[in-house]
Amino acid sequence: MTAGAGGRICGSCLHDNTLVRALRSRGVDALLVPAYVPTTTDEENVAERRVVMGGVNVWLQEHVPLFRHTPAWLDRPLDARPLLDWLSRRTGGTRPADVAGLTVSSLRGEAGNQRKEVARLAAWLAADVRPDVVHLSNALLLGLARSIRAATGARIVCSLSGEDIFVDAIPEPQRSEIWSLLRDRAAEVDAFVALNECFAGFMAERLAVRRERITVIPAGIDLAVFPDAPPDLASRRRARGGRLVVGYLARACRDKGLDQLVQSLPHLVPSHDVEILAAGATVDAERDYIAGCARLAGSLGVADRFRWLGQVDRAEKLRLLGAVDVFAMPTVHPEAKGLPVVEALAAGVPVVAPRHGAFPELVDRERAGLLHHPGDPADLARVVAAILGDEYFAARLGGHAHALARTKHSADRMADDHRRLYASLD
Repeated sequence: MTAGAGGRICGSCLHDNTLVRALRSRGVDALLVPAYVPTTTDEENVAERRVVMGGVNVWLQEHVPLFRHTPAWLDRPLDARPLLDWLSRRTGGTRPADVAGLTVSSLRGEAGNQRKEVARLAAWLAADVRPDVVHLSNALLLGLARSIRAATGARIVCSLSGEDIFVDAIPEPQRSEIWSLLRDRAAEVDAFVALNECFAGFMAERLAVRRERITVIPAGIDLAVFPDAPPDLASRRRARGGRLVVGYLARACRDKGLDQLVQSLPHLVPSHDVEILAAGATVDAERDYIAGCARLAGSLGVADRFRWLGQVDRAEKLRLLGAVDVFAMPTVHPEAKGLPVVEALAAGVPVVAPRHGAFPELVDRERAGLLHHPGDPADLARVVAAILGDEYFAARLGGHAHALARTKHSADRMADDHRRLYASLD
């Protein structure tokens, strides 16, 4: 069960869609069920057409008490797919503080303002799906666990995927109340999944659960669309006359650090003919940030070296990864997922990332890329320059990245690891 992402392609939607596709390819009876709004991906979307906990009804039941008691026939039109599609394109700019009360209520589950939706979901799962395991895509869905288990008898699995950034952005007193509710609801989960050891340890402490209850299963991707062999990075440079390209692929927001990358350019330009080629999911509320990055590039005298492509489809994403010499993801906060980095590894591109969160594990302790001091554009430029300035070193990093993706980040391995976890819960 995966929360939709407001019309943008997001790492969780991509991860969960790939997981369900891979499970099905291995004969597992698996469904991907969107919650709140539809999911968005850049591959074949295997999610169910039905959206549970429809965003319109959930919002109305939080803010208009009458809708906590309306009958199903009145609620049903509000769950119509066209309406939820429209809503998903307009909710991407929602701030955590805007939904603080709704988050508290949702985590109360059967005792919250959305209790009617929770009961409806549990009844549908029990009558029509009859699941053995229900896997929630993030901890903010834990308010559903108790009712789902009571109705279906299913085991409950929950992924941990960067919830801390959202919760910690909520003002007090709701922030502390949310963490308290998460700790209480965590006791109702049979197993947790994290994508890396760092976030597993971090969330074990935050949720007050034993570390052994969290299984680490690295993110997997469909490797079939990536090159079978590491690219010839030196030939790539020569083909464009020596100009060097730093790639970036992430959501267009300050948390992902695109402005940090722009600020690194003036440190690189004196010794390298280099530009940034960037793309990522963009919603209306984030267009000011992208415009600000463009203005920043202009004020630093590097406007002609910054290209923003916007949200790209899969073919365009692969073209971007096939056109860069190094991939950078300078996130401000410790990263829980880092899926774009996994894609860069699969493309055989050396990675530069901050020395925090998932990144030290993702770059295999700097054998597939280099780490820089978080929030330090000058140090970011230093490590980018170390790769751009040494073709042999870049090729070695890229070759290891390519091999690492195939040994650690295949969709098939991810599916097999999840299948073993599910089977262990019997």
